[in-house]
Amino acid sequence: MSTAQDAILAVNSGSSTIKFALYPVSGRQVAGALLSGLLEGLEPGGAPRICLQNHQPPQRYVLPAAERGGQDSFGAALAYLRDLLQRHSAGIRIVAVAHRIVHGGERYANSIVIDQDALAYLRSLNPLAPLHQPHNLDGVMAFRRAYPEVPQIACFDTGFHAGLPQVEQLLALPQTLRDRGIRRYGFHGLSYRYVAARLAEQSPRAGQRVIMAHLGNGASACAMRNGKSVATSMGFSALDGLMMGTRCGALDPGVLLHLLRQGWDVQRLEQTLYQESGLLGVSGISADMRRLRASDQPQAAVAIDLFTHRLIRECGALTACAGGVDALAFTGGIGEHDAVLRQRTCEALAYLGLRIDAVQNENARGDRIAAIHGADSAVEIWVVPTDEGRIAAADAAAILRANDA
Repeated sequence: MSTAQDAILAVNSGSSTIKFALYPVSGRQVAGALLSGLLEGLEPGGAPRICLQNHQPPQRYVLPAAERGGQDSFGAALAYLRDLLQRHSAGIRIVAVAHRIVHGGERYANSIVIDQDALAYLRSLNPLAPLHQPHNLDGVMAFRRAYPEVPQIACFDTGFHAGLPQVEQLLALPQTLRDRGIRRYGFHGLSYRYVAARLAEQSPRAGQRVIMAHLGNGASACAMRNGKSVATSMGFSALDGLMMGTRCGALDPGVLLHLLRQGWDVQRLEQTLYQESGLLGVSGISADMRRLRASDQPQAAVAIDLFTHRLIRECGALTACAGGVDALAFTGGIGEHDAVLRQRTCEALAYLGLRIDAVQNENARGDRIAAIHGADSAVEIWVVPTDEGRIAAADAAAILRANDA
């Protein structure tokens, strides 16, 4: 008699989309995703649809019109997703839902089972990551209703950086503000944990001085030594550090004081800094690096140049914090697919001993881990496709094992 295969559903809930992947679990092992995809069109008035990306070609499904537009169209979309997963994964039993939660604050570094107390605390952190945290937590509530029989697990992007040296955590502000949790946290931790683990499978240098650059619509960089985060570009919020798709990154706080004196309110500042800046704001065209690469407009080139410059500058700073660099890893949508950015960055860092192999770099498409350093490079250079969901699933599996012990 056959038994059901246990699996964990990992999700990353946004304002109008939910990324999901289904990972089979066997003992202590979490295998690669059986299914992955995107639930989109969840914005008010949208047409919810699901794309299963593991299929070739990808399969697309539109939520039946009769179930759209109601008071709980979100819930209807998740119910449809649940039915779809059951049809495409016969014999699979979902034993937990693992949620990527951007901010764990000072209370949570390790992944947890979400209860009401935890949910209330995490909602108090919404102002620190307004583009992500509220939607992450709304996703928790929605999946709790869709899967009431399984535990909901929170996996925190800030967790990887919980052991940062004190000088990396501190801001030069009064102690009274530090006592209220105002410090540097760091983000993209699930991605960095995955990249670190994959590098460790490929190279002994993973345990040395490593710079990891997670470059996408959200972008950050991290210095790792002995497998631990020692410095990172994002700080108190997911707004700091590198230039991003629509976020400005590091900004002189005097600019904010100036705009406040000009009559700007908090809502206008937040909208500008989070949603109208970065590649979109500088170019006036798009937040999508691919579209900017294809554009012949001068401002597209200016935006790309600034994005590249900020990355080069941050890599230099992180190298100083790590005491040198033995390996550099690119990940995230831009990091995995933009060969020109990788080439320009590594050429600018040639003074550190980086030598990129142009052919290997061009052939690295983000479909598998790839070494792109030349034979004469003193620093290894890697492209590592990230899988945050697999890290979240592994954490959820560990929690389930501990609870069963």
